[in-house]
Amino acid sequence: MVLDDPDLYRCLSQDPPLAAAMERIGPCRLRGSDGKTPYQALFRAIVGQQLHGRAAEAILGRICALGDGETPSPQDFATYTDESLRACGLSAAKLLALRGLAEATISGVVPDPVEAQNLSDDALIARLVTLRGIGRWTVEMLLIFTLNRRDVLPVDDFAIRAGWQKLRGLDLPPKPAALRAEGLRFAPYRSALAWYLWRLSEEGKAIKNVLTGD
Repeated sequence: MVLDDPDLYRCLSQDPPLAAAMERIGPCRLRGSDGKTPYQALFRAIVGQQLHGRAAEAILGRICALGDGETPSPQDFATYTDESLRACGLSAAKLLALRGLAEATISGVVPDPVEAQNLSDDALIARLVTLRGIGRWTVEMLLIFTLNRRDVLPVDDFAIRAGWQKLRGLDLPPKPAALRAEGLRFAPYRSALAWYLWRLSEEGKAIKNVLTGD
């Protein structure tokens, strides 16, 4: 994603409330291409589901320590016993999901980085949501943060919807379908739109946390 692309800012700033928010927040700092393979990104995503960041990192660290300290390859993961993985803190459901991810990577269902770059967003979503423990939102995070796709708006993300609610001064967050329709006019820069909506959803939280001690 080229963040200094003037067309990106021209497209987003066509909307006056969003233009004002962009002026306040500053340039988009979204960086995709996190250096992970699709398998590695999905592995981390499954481990982290429904957990706070520190807890997820602790479990991931214990799994990585079973090998060379890195995310285990699908082939290495297949050799780990259920007992050793459960001892790392994995639930039974996540263990099954990771087993399925490893098998799907070995069989080619999960693409390698080169193949992934040649598949469309919709094709990747359709392929990967067939895996246990992988939903559309998880694939959308892969698209934005690992594959650097520039036109993804995760409308099921609560923070994205909260950001739009704040942007528009709504009483309630929009329904996903409504937000998807609203977002069409920001194509092909909807990943940058998502970044600004995430920032909008966070505004004021730091101050509130300091005042409340949360």
